[in-house]
Amino acid sequence: MVGFFASTILVVVAYRFLPVYFTPLMFIRVFQQAGAGDHLKMKHTWVSIDKISPYLPIAVMSSEDARFLDHKGFDFRAIETAAKKNLKKGKKRYGGSTISQQTAKNVFLWPGRSWLRKALESYFTLLIEFMWSKERIMEVYLNSIEMGKGIYGAEAVAEEHFNIEAKDLSKRQCALIAATLPNPIKFDSSKPTEYLFKRQRSIISEMNYTEKVIRKKWKYMPKRQSTK
Repeated sequence: MVGFFASTILVVVAYRFLPVYFTPLMFIRVFQQAGAGDHLKMKHTWVSIDKISPYLPIAVMSSEDARFLDHKGFDFRAIETAAKKNLKKGKKRYGGSTISQQTAKNVFLWPGRSWLRKALESYFTLLIEFMWSKERIMEVYLNSIEMGKGIYGAEAVAEEHFNIEAKDLSKRQCALIAATLPNPIKFDSSKPTEYLFKRQRSIISEMNYTEKVIRKKWKYMPKRQSTK
């Protein structure tokens, strides 16, 4: 137990400063691709947060975790809302995971719904919230999140889907990327469906409402970019 806690704390401290070049999910997807006989694909380029469009953090907060800057890793109101929805009949399952929880899962763990993985996710979420700044959590999240088949992070999806760098992503492009995040394997920001366009419009509307609040709370946010 001492070895476990010591090693995990050391890794979290190291990733406070070092780029995260690979995650367990990246290798899991490669094995899945190989097993299915598909072309092997792993696109990922680490970039610092100042080289990512400032609209992307706003977009993912608007769509995934509106209280990211206020909570300490867990949004209990979102968890309660998701639990109530899941009690109703229907195949769709709702989650209340925050950006901090998703970052902990992406960087340190594997996909799944077991109690063990959820417990470890909570543990790593507490660690990164305690040891990292919100800016660092967002930086790692935007670099490690799956954004398409074999595509991980803002720079990779910007290059693959829009032929630009992450710093040049427009507000609309960021909203479109955020619209795919519930299921980036099913939804493709380079080939948006009407459903994705609908989600994009909804996210832009939310961004227009929350942008001033986010910029006021988060002093690091760069100046506005193109809204195309």
